[in-house]
Amino acid sequence: MAFRSSVIALALVLTTAAGCAMKTRGAVPPGTTEPDRFLFDKGTEALNAKKWLTAREFFKQVVETYTASPFRPDAKIGIGDTYLGEGTAEALVLAINEFREFLSFYPTNRRADYAQYKLGLAHFKQMRAPQRDQTETREAVRELQAFVDRYPASSLMPEVRARLREARDRLGESAYLVGYFYYRQRWYMGAKSRFEELLKEDAAYTNRDAVYFFLGESFLKMKMDAAALPYFEKLVKEFEQSEYLAEAQKRITELKATLAQNKTGGE
Repeated sequence: MAFRSSVIALALVLTTAAGCAMKTRGAVPPGTTEPDRFLFDKGTEALNAKKWLTAREFFKQVVETYTASPFRPDAKIGIGDTYLGEGTAEALVLAINEFREFLSFYPTNRRADYAQYKLGLAHFKQMRAPQRDQTETREAVRELQAFVDRYPASSLMPEVRARLREARDRLGESAYLVGYFYYRQRWYMGAKSRFEELLKEDAAYTNRDAVYFFLGESFLKMKMDAAALPYFEKLVKEFEQSEYLAEAQKRITELKATLAQNKTGGE
């Protein structure tokens, strides 16, 4: 209820400036045989021209006046697109509301995949830097993953997967920075735990070469050579190019020699 109240308040703020002039601009000429189509086409034209407020007024007239119109679902999406195009923090909150409502009202509509993607994108556009709060990033991941799960045959899948990877990488970078901070503070057990958790949650993290390297280094600092070796080997195996590659290869050579010597000495 609190969220809906906030959305309503934001909508009032963003639309009050339009006033009666916008309503006049969206008026249907006398004698128009398909007024809903006329308004929808006008809204689409304004949307394509990035005239967000004008487009929104046309689409809203379709949604609010022609409730049985076949253009109503697309007009509902159009409203969300105008807020998404506007791109302010307030507008993105309203975009989220529009796309959620669309999915609630029209879950089987032919454009449900589009609405689900744009819902995720509205959160994606609010993601913060890795050092900051990652609430919106987690929401973006949740909604984009929902798209992947629900619409496997959608033509939007390549773009969605790219956005999802970027969002997951943002979360991964946030976790990595915490682990690296622990490493720099010489709390190697804390660094180890954070790095291992990151790899468990996202084994495909794009910059995992750094995670492998500092996880291996953390084990070395804790005198756990045998546990360190596999991570340096993973780095060399999975990355043909990495700023840590040469150092990892050096560690592998040294560790194998040390482990072999220890084995011989133990015998």
